[in-house]
Amino acid sequence: MLTFLRTTFSRSLRMFYTVARIMLPIMIAVRIAAQLGLIEQVGKLIGPIMALVGLPAEAGIVWATTALAGIYAGIGSMAALGDSLSFNVAQISVLGTMMLFAHNMPMEQAIVRRAGASFWFTATLRIVCALLYGGLLAWGLNSAGLLQEPVSLAWLYGQSNATQGGWQGWVDWLWGTASSLFMTWLIILGLLLILSVLEKIGFTRLLTRLLLPLLRFSGLEERVAPTTTIGVLLGLSYGGALIIDESRQQNYSPRTRLLALSWLSLSHSLIEDTILILALGANIWVALVGRLVLTLLIIGLMARLTLPGSALYRRYLASASHPQDA
Repeated sequence: MLTFLRTTFSRSLRMFYTVARIMLPIMIAVRIAAQLGLIEQVGKLIGPIMALVGLPAEAGIVWATTALAGIYAGIGSMAALGDSLSFNVAQISVLGTMMLFAHNMPMEQAIVRRAGASFWFTATLRIVCALLYGGLLAWGLNSAGLLQEPVSLAWLYGQSNATQGGWQGWVDWLWGTASSLFMTWLIILGLLLILSVLEKIGFTRLLTRLLLPLLRFSGLEERVAPTTTIGVLLGLSYGGALIIDESRQQNYSPRTRLLALSWLSLSHSLIEDTILILALGANIWVALVGRLVLTLLIIGLMARLTLPGSALYRRYLASASHPQDA
C-alpha cells in the first residue's frame, strides 16, 4: 500500500509539472492581454461573424474572451456588458454551445500539442465546429420559431466586478492563480487514485466494453477509451495530461492521439461546463446532446479520412512524433 501511494504521488507531481509548465505562461499572457484591453478589441473585431450565427455584435466579446481565457472569463465579460446584451433562449443556447466548443484554447491546445496532435488543426476544428453548429442552430431554431422566449440575465449583472488594476490586482491574481494550480494538482492526484480503484474493481474494463460500438464508429482504440472518458467528463487538461503520461508507456499511434485529442477538444468537461451554460438559460438538448452528436459525426469522419498511411494524415493532421519531452 505504501509503495502504491508513493508511486501515485510521484506520478501526480510529474503530471502536474507537465501541465503547469503549459498553463502558467499562458495564464500570465492572458492576464497581461486583459490588462491592455486586447481581449476586448479582439471581441469587437469578430462582431460581424456573430451576425452570421444570429447573435448581437457584443456577443463577439463574450466568445473571444471565452476562446482565449475560458468559460468563467466569458461569463464574467457577459456580466460586465450588462444590459447591452439581450438574448432569447435560442440565442443563449447558440452562444453557450459555441463557448463549449471553443474556450480557453491557448492553454488547452498547447496541452493537445504536447500530447501529440496539431495545435492549429485542433484549434481550427473547434472554431469551425462552433460556427457551423451555431449557424445551423440559429437558422433551424429561427425558421421553426423554437426557443424564442426571452432570457433574463439580470441576476448575473449584479455580481460583475471589473478586473482590478495596480499592484493589488496582481497580488489578487497571483493568489488566485496559485490556488487554481494547487487545486489542479489535487484533482490530478484524486483522479489517479480513482482510476486505480476503478481498474482494480474491473469498472474500467466494463466501461470500455460498453463503449466499444461507439469507439469503433469513431475510430478510437479500445486502450485509449479510459483516458478519453476521463477527459470527456472532467476536462481536456486532465485528459490531455493522462494521454501525455500514458503515451510514454503504451506507445499510442499518432492517429490514436489525434482522434482522442480531437474528441477531447470538441467535447470535454461535460458536467461542470455544461451546468455553467445551462445556468445561463441554454437548452440542454442544444448544449449537450447536439454537441455530442456532432462530435461523434466529426470524429467518425476523421477516422475514415485518416486511416494509417493516408496522405491526408501524414501531411496535414498531426505530428508523427511522440509527445514532446522537455
